[in-house]
Amino acid sequence: MRFPRHARILRGQFDVAPYVTVFFLVALFMMLGSLVYTPGVRIELPAGDDLPGTDRPMVAVAVDASGRLYYRNQQVAEAELKARLSEAVEAAGEPLTLVVQADKSVRQELLVRLSLLAREAGIHDALLATLPRIISPPNAPPAEP
Repeated sequence: MRFPRHARILRGQFDVAPYVTVFFLVALFMMLGSLVYTPGVRIELPAGDDLPGTDRPMVAVAVDASGRLYYRNQQVAEAELKARLSEAVEAAGEPLTLVVQADKSVRQELLVRLSLLAREAGIHDALLATLPRIISPPNAPPAEP
């Protein structure tokens, strides 16, 4: 049996139809993937750099854009939140820090009211959770390793 010595690969006419079909299937999957329901409450944290953190135990409270409060992934009223924070302080044994995960559109009045509520419950330190900036601002010194 003789094999051809000079086989020409891809010397025929280029067919675009399979590539277009794959492109449209990928586009279809991307569109359907964006329609999938994602459970939870959307909270857009503000961006900030070089803010202090804490090394003490903490409790987190989330506040969405409409001002609803969430503690341990459940929506709570202010009175119930105060009771739950008091329970957390009693169970902790050492001072706690409140970490407020507030949407960037939440009014400052609500944040102040929340920190006063935590103070009444026995938590004296409160921090605002932020996201790090993706790009450093212009004229900023370079980050040291």
